[in-house]
Amino acid sequence: MMNLNDAKNTEISYLLFKIIKKFSEIDKKTRYYGTDRPLFYSEIHMIKAIKENEGIHITGLAEILGVSKAAVSQIIIRLEKKGLIIKEKDVTNQTKFLSKLTPLGEIAYINHFKFHESFDQMLAGILDGESGEKIDFLKRFLTTLKNELDIFSDKVGG
Repeated sequence: MMNLNDAKNTEISYLLFKIIKKFSEIDKKTRYYGTDRPLFYSEIHMIKAIKENEGIHITGLAEILGVSKAAVSQIIIRLEKKGLIIKEKDVTNQTKFLSKLTPLGEIAYINHFKFHESFDQMLAGILDGESGEKIDFLKRFLTTLKNELDIFSDKVGG
């Protein structure tokens, strides 16, 4: 027979799965970020990485984003075609290219930042009025959960 704590733990587990699923749906959704061009998750995060790491090469972008250099190259080609970035020869190394945001890329970057700000505001509204102890517990819980998920992911493999 299941005791009350087991039932609550199961309820929390299912609720977390629902939250993760909703996050995934939100994250995977194509958005325009103030432009007339649809941008995928990988594309807007490439724009962010380029903006926040000016003068970075493909290898550096791959390291930051945790993807292959081939994946970075493909995303850069798509962003060039969409008019959001331009590639320029690196003056210090003529065999490499640097990617820079176009004015349209800057608009997407700013609106992506605003998207994250609106999420932060939503979360702040939910936590408003809660005690420091509850907020500290939530932070510890989420940090532990993230670390345990890293371990779990390694155990279950790809």
